[in-house]
Amino acid sequence: MMNETPPFIHPTAEVSPRASIGPGVKIWHQAQVREGARVEANCIIGKGAYVDFDVSIGANSKLQNGVYVYHGANLEDGVFLGPGVILTNDHLPRAINPDGSLKAADDWQVDPILIRRGASIGAGAIILPGITIGEFAMVGAGAVVTHDVPAHGLVYGNPARLRGYVCRCGHLLAAQLSPQDEPSHDEVQPHVWHCPACDSRYQF
Repeated sequence: MMNETPPFIHPTAEVSPRASIGPGVKIWHQAQVREGARVEANCIIGKGAYVDFDVSIGANSKLQNGVYVYHGANLEDGVFLGPGVILTNDHLPRAINPDGSLKAADDWQVDPILIRRGASIGAGAIILPGITIGEFAMVGAGAVVTHDVPAHGLVYGNPARLRGYVCRCGHLLAAQLSPQDEPSHDEVQPHVWHCPACDSRYQF
């Protein structure tokens, strides 16, 4: 059944009349949603969050307090961004051109970020430009993500490295090793993976 609940926008939030805000959306204190942004049904935009122009946020996503999502970012359905997460968009940031003139919109290139369905980004993590985070992946708090993250991948650290895989339910998956496999502490190798919490199985 389609949700027909009108969006709630806190009086202190600044939402452009040219933004598209879906039913059931909640936008809280001092958040800003700019022109051309698209926020689908049932999303929550926390206090002080910034959603740049033309950003797309899929249904049932949650952006916690102080999140900054810059132009070029695309979030699919069910994405979680923890407090203070930053999605960047410029690999070569400069305020001025080589001749000393102030950079304008045409003087740099946007490198888009894609966050796939169900992925979660922990508090204070920074996603560098041009990165794709796979479905149901999980990025640890404070991580600096410099490379793509595979579906269900668990990454953390600076720079973030693949440390394992997580279930759709969020729990860490356990590898089911075959007899000829030798565990490695340096690299996650492809195996069948099992969730001890919900008994789901995956193969990566």
